[in-house]
Amino acid sequence: MAAPALLLPSPVEVLDDERLDAAGVRVLLKRDDLIHPDLPGNKWRKLKYNLEAAEAAGAARLLTFGGAYSNHIRAVAAAGALFGFETIGVIRGEAHDPLNPSLQFAVDHGMRLAYLDRQTYRRKTDPDVVDRLEEEHGDFYLLPEGGSNALAVRGCAEMISEIDEGFDVVCCGVGTGGTLAGIAAGLAPGREPGQQAIGFSSLKGGNFLSDDVAALQRAGLGEVTDNWEIETGYHFGGYARAKPELTEFVDDFQARHGVRLDRVYVAKMMYGVYDLVARGRFPTGTRIVAVITGPDFASPAR
Repeated sequence: MAAPALLLPSPVEVLDDERLDAAGVRVLLKRDDLIHPDLPGNKWRKLKYNLEAAEAAGAARLLTFGGAYSNHIRAVAAAGALFGFETIGVIRGEAHDPLNPSLQFAVDHGMRLAYLDRQTYRRKTDPDVVDRLEEEHGDFYLLPEGGSNALAVRGCAEMISEIDEGFDVVCCGVGTGGTLAGIAAGLAPGREPGQQAIGFSSLKGGNFLSDDVAALQRAGLGEVTDNWEIETGYHFGGYARAKPELTEFVDDFQARHGVRLDRVYVAKMMYGVYDLVARGRFPTGTRIVAVITGPDFASPAR
């Protein structure tokens, strides 16, 4: 499988900010958002080995699931166009015209859209639902919602080997858990002792995500590592939602550092990092890597 032009390893940049300096904390940005304009960050890392598996299986078609503003849907559509797969996006809820920018991007890149009512969508991986989708769309390689599975964990784990500078903590946003599961897995072998991964849930009521991350690690590693945790207090109302203080943080961060943070995942994680630094969570001298998993695709905050 020939890969498109990718910026790998993705850059690591020092975050120069007097608020961090005052706390004696050093923050590095892992700029995975720069990997590829249409396959940025954890989207490429999650898809890499899944695309290889689909090709090895002789699959001509990819099918996946997502909400109406899903960056994963965008990425799968882009991957299909780049690698020659047909793509089907099964969207939660009813069809609406005109399409929002995310779904329009997917259609423009060749994806066929299908819709499931919310009740059926909750059972999307049940055998009867999958069988019905196969009857409607033919054989396909199934990618889970958000792209998180054992192969995604393997791809995300590779990120850690790209970081040459010393660090103590890696922080990332969490939606389905695959990125955190992989990062923690990448920390385990042969790294500095005591390194830890912290995920910041973008979902309200995200306590269940710990079970999901553990399940992904079991599937990908055969074990669960003990070097990660999830912060659940920075969801700002839930997935794709925001509050004025988050919007102000995003605007201020862009003015200070020239980076526009994605409000769905990345901004919540970065807000959480700054808040924990201010609260004294990290001792003086702590070195943090904050993973910018994707760009701002202008997903609406409601």
